[in-house]
Amino acid sequence: MYKLIAIDIDDTLINDNKEVLPSTQKALEQAVAKDVVVTLATGRAYASAQHLARQTGLNVPIITYQGALIKNLLDEKVLYERFVPKDAAHKLFDFCIEHNLHVQFYIDDKLYSREENQKLIDYCGLNGTPYFIEPDFIKIVDQPTPKILIVDDPAYLDEIAPILRELLGDQVHITKSKPQFLEIMHHEGTKGHALTFLADHFNVELSDTIAIGDSWNDHEMLEVAGLGVAMGNAIDALKEIADYVTLSNNEDGIKQVIEKFVLNAE
Repeated sequence: MYKLIAIDIDDTLINDNKEVLPSTQKALEQAVAKDVVVTLATGRAYASAQHLARQTGLNVPIITYQGALIKNLLDEKVLYERFVPKDAAHKLFDFCIEHNLHVQFYIDDKLYSREENQKLIDYCGLNGTPYFIEPDFIKIVDQPTPKILIVDDPAYLDEIAPILRELLGDQVHITKSKPQFLEIMHHEGTKGHALTFLADHFNVELSDTIAIGDSWNDHEMLEVAGLGVAMGNAIDALKEIADYVTLSNNEDGIKQVIEKFVLNAE
């Protein structure tokens, strides 16, 4: 019997219109009624994710910033937090300045950028995140951050990712949430680490967990979960490592998983 389900938000829980389908909502409620813990696991900031989680009726800790922050919805208590090491943040910022890259830092759940540009506006338009401009950006770089994000052409990001891995070493985790978003967290700031922590928190075996996602930043949690599920709209690389491929985010893929593995489970 599966007892804990971790669900990615964008292109997984919500459809292309940024909505949770009513039938998906009902399936989530039915799973919770069977004493299954349903949580979200997202690259979004807590401020962005918690709004959707509360709309969905969840009242559990949620995984945000790719796994760098787990926070209760009820009392907003922080259960798990990992910051990008300060020396790595400085090296990364210097690299971005040198190569004229658009970089964003998250401090105290707020998004900061050096300047307002189309990349920032488009990014914030995707998930309704407000932003703050700080020209004297070194003040931001010196503060603890759970996630740093670079926005650029997908092919160029693929080119610089290995360079950054070599520059920053194994103290950071680098992944992509979308082709044009390169995200840098603490090396324990992954959805896999976060799911492992939450399973222990709820006294659930990892074999009794389900993880559902669509992109490569979900692969760590699919690999540690008892059942790793890729959406029908997921990238091929994720489908290849998944235990099961469900329908797409526009076809009620989440509902299908809950019905098949939770509600109809013997």
